[in-house]
Amino acid sequence: MNRSSSRSSARDLERYAGLFASRTRVMTSSAMRDLMAITERPEVISLAGGLPDTSTFPPELFAKVTAQMAATVTARALQYAPTEGLSATKEVIAEVMAAEGTDGIDPDDVLVTTGGQQVIDLVCKTLVDPGDVIIAEAPTYPGAVPAFSAYQADVVQIDLDEDGMKIDLLEETLDRLEAEGRRPKFIYTIPNFHNPGGVTMSLPRRQRLVSIARERELLVLEDNPYGLLRYEGEPLPTLRSLDGGDFVIYLGTFSKILAPGLRIGWAVAPRPVLQKMNVGKQGADLNSSSMTQLFVAEYFSIPGQWRAYLDSLRELYRGRRDVMLEALTEHFPPEATWSVPHGGLFLWVTLPDYIDTTDLLARALQENVAFVPGRAAYLDGRGGSSMRMNFSMVGDADIREGVRRIGEVIREQVEFYGTLTGTHRAVPPPAEPAPAEVDPALADVLHLPRREGERGTGSSSA
Repeated sequence: MNRSSSRSSARDLERYAGLFASRTRVMTSSAMRDLMAITERPEVISLAGGLPDTSTFPPELFAKVTAQMAATVTARALQYAPTEGLSATKEVIAEVMAAEGTDGIDPDDVLVTTGGQQVIDLVCKTLVDPGDVIIAEAPTYPGAVPAFSAYQADVVQIDLDEDGMKIDLLEETLDRLEAEGRRPKFIYTIPNFHNPGGVTMSLPRRQRLVSIARERELLVLEDNPYGLLRYEGEPLPTLRSLDGGDFVIYLGTFSKILAPGLRIGWAVAPRPVLQKMNVGKQGADLNSSSMTQLFVAEYFSIPGQWRAYLDSLRELYRGRRDVMLEALTEHFPPEATWSVPHGGLFLWVTLPDYIDTTDLLARALQENVAFVPGRAAYLDGRGGSSMRMNFSMVGDADIREGVRRIGEVIREQVEFYGTLTGTHRAVPPPAEPAPAEVDPALADVLHLPRREGERGTGSSSA
């Protein structure tokens, strides 16, 4: 960009500033979306995004499904659909939920959405006024942070441990909020193979959470994109199945078990809530794509196909998870800790608290490797020494090399810190990278919320 166009942009911003809604002052962008442009570069090994490996979907099967659609439902695929979704798609959704132990789903209780992300947005649109309280885990899904911020919610985060959200801390927090005269609009949780924490909520905590929701008449938003991607252990009941449908809003998606490009997710909710969400969706996009809804229905009509494909994904991702765990043990310092997920797509890594992973990302990108810094999963400045790492999208060799590169950058930081503090026998430190030489795309990525000079405090969550 030349100097004159920069001046023009500055003038344009000033010209329109008075027109922006007040909510834009607190809106934040998604760390993962910001990284997408950089990680699309072929030389970059991305361990950042939550991308499934869509190269595993057979091209001949794609051709077969689309050819069948062209022969039988072309007009319907090109037409508007009901806002709540096509009945054939909702029947498939009921089948998927039954496969994870949530039986008896009434299609009338299902709202088809444009990906799981739209469910989060619609729940916020339906329930949240500026200043209302949302309770979420600490850390939480980085993609939920921009949605919560856009609706100007006051997000209170509850720490995780290896058994998921700490329900005793949740109850203490609810008591405190009640004493202040504040009632949360909903509790947001990812109970299975948490994103980014990698942990799974235990059965006793699930049962207690549902009991709390009933006792206090609170809604729970259960985000379950990964429930069918379990690599070991026995499945646990969904919160929706434990609740029976009174207080749990269930969020599902085909993005992780089929393909994210379809942009088909869904919500199952109490009918009064679902009706309001439906109205909110009408104002957003009228309806989710008829074409991709019919693709889902046609694909699931092939006997045994979706379960076989899901089995192949489980096997593939299990192996990649194991490769990443081995690489972390080999290349990361002994001070580092990480979760060992039984499913899903992510590990949560915590480094010594003197390492800031937002700064570390800038250095790692110079080595052509990416991850998501931990601050993206918090709304209160925590997470500075943590990172989310994804193992589903790249092959074994790239996982090993990517972890090695990050490990080298961490080693530089550890050795430099040791030299400065005299805490261990120092190895001559490498020259510090010059932070000024950052390209504009990278500068856009590194605008995650952080007060000037703030250092990370770490996270005890995983």
